[in-house]
Amino acid sequence: MNTTSGAEQSGAPENRRCVIMGGGPVYSGVSRTGLLIACDGGYESLKAMGRMPDLLVGDFDSLPGPPSEMAPENILRLNTEKDDTDMMAAIKEGLRRGCAEFHIYGGTGGRLDHTVANLQCLAYLSKRGARGFLYGEDTVTTAITNGRADFGASREGLISVFAHSGQAKGVWERGLKYRLDGVVLSDDIPIGVSNEFIGQESSVEVEDGTLLIIYPK
Repeated sequence: MNTTSGAEQSGAPENRRCVIMGGGPVYSGVSRTGLLIACDGGYESLKAMGRMPDLLVGDFDSLPGPPSEMAPENILRLNTEKDDTDMMAAIKEGLRRGCAEFHIYGGTGGRLDHTVANLQCLAYLSKRGARGFLYGEDTVTTAITNGRADFGASREGLISVFAHSGQAKGVWERGLKYRLDGVVLSDDIPIGVSNEFIGQESSVEVEDGTLLIIYPK
């Protein structure tokens, strides 16, 4: 079973961390360590921050074309008709390069379908032994599969947990206001919404299945 930290930075070595900038609104400071990938229009967000990505991935439906500031070997141009979203293509490239921890910005707050697609990307990562963090306006979302997320005692606010695999079996929530002891969560009943941190170390664990976990920044 994989055990990972619920903190925004879970401590992966820099060479195994990937930071991806999508084309949506950016609500917080962007990590400065790790492989930096821009997804199409996310390049403009990074440029406004004075940063240059290590890799630009996209079909250029948001940009007029590959920017002249970037070397061709640092651009992965996708077909406009494709199965993967730009974000998924960026994630697969990060995995191919050995990354295990992904911090995704600009992936919420725009089109709802894009946000849902990025939530699925978190599940994709967790099922492959990696960990993703999707940063929204006030929250961070992550996913775990057959594993546990730990949170420090300084955490405050609400935490919500949702099944993302039909049924998630053996779900435990410890150190929170409401405790769960090995229950089954299903993806059509939102019973895991709005639990609460209570000033002590806590954890969310699933023995069989995938969970999405949403908590405050």
